Amino acid sequence: MDRTPASLIEQLRQRPTGAEWAQFVQLYSPVLLGWTRRLGVPDADRADLIQDTFVSLLRALPASRYDPTRRFRNWLYAILANHWKDRLRRRSPGPLTIDVPDAADESDESEYRAVLLRRALEIVRPEFSERDWKSFVDSALHGRPIADVAAELDVSPNVVYLARSRVLRRLRTVLGELFE
Repeated sequence: MDRTPASLIEQLRQRPTGAEWAQFVQLYSPVLLGWTRRLGVPDADRADLIQDTFVSLLRALPASRYDPTRRFRNWLYAILANHWKDRLRRRSPGPLTIDVPDAADESDESEYRAVLLRRALEIVRPEFSERDWKSFVDSALHGRPIADVAAELDVSPNVVYLARSRVLRRLRTVLGELFE
């Protein structure tokens, strides 16, 4: 990914392309899905609710201005929650008695970070050889001892350290762009 979420949102606001929307959907669909679960949306309604949220966003973005001091995800959550409340109102003739949280909570932040980490791993994976990637995954992600990884790969421990270091450095760069 060559854009931060903030710059991606600004690009979507100005003149979106199909590739940019696909990138946006890829980043935010898992987050929206998590929110639908938290709201208690039945499985059968989740995809439609997420699609309605993206359509509303598509319509609202051109007239909006992105404010980097405010949390975009709170606005996105409000759109989703309002669509869910509207669906519930249409289904129920009486007053709405379900408790729908007004904002995303801290668990949403960790879920969002996990989505970005997975995306960063996908981005950097093709940049490294199989040996270097396995050195990184086994030592950094799985916590295996460097000596064990080196023996398995038939390389010196220094080779594993260097490979892990290169991947981590690249990940930090990509994550810095994603979290910006």
